[in-house]
Amino acid sequence: MNQHKIIITQYTHQYAEQTVAMWRDSKEQAIGQKEIHTFESHVYFLNHLLAEQFHIDLALMDEKVVGMIAYNEEEISQLYIHIDYQGMGIGHTLLDKVKAQSKGRLTLYTFEVNENAQRFYEKHGFKIIGRGHENEENLADIQYEWIAK
Repeated sequence: MNQHKIIITQYTHQYAEQTVAMWRDSKEQAIGQKEIHTFESHVYFLNHLLAEQFHIDLALMDEKVVGMIAYNEEEISQLYIHIDYQGMGIGHTLLDKVKAQSKGRLTLYTFEVNENAQRFYEKHGFKIIGRGHENEENLADIQYEWIAK
């Protein structure tokens, strides 16, 4: 797999179904819970709500969506990597791009049950600043913050 080049590109609607399929599979594996929304409503959310509020970048390998990140200068809303491509540095690459474009501070939330995400964010300099469960999954979550050095 490593001989294939990862391309980071801006999200376009042509990748909607691939992105949502990858996102749903990755999230389900991470939290052990099926997505509560239909596939179609998830595509609508991606194209019409998330894309209006955040920049969305994709990681592509041979035209296949292997990762996505939704962000602005202060917040990461979503970061998901295809379950078959985790641990290859794709998340690190996406995160570094967002850090470079930030105002020097980023916040994000992750689910408390997602220990892999916690390890990933802490390894990349994020610190816990809050806990709660204000999400539609009704799962405890953790708020993280990263501040540039």
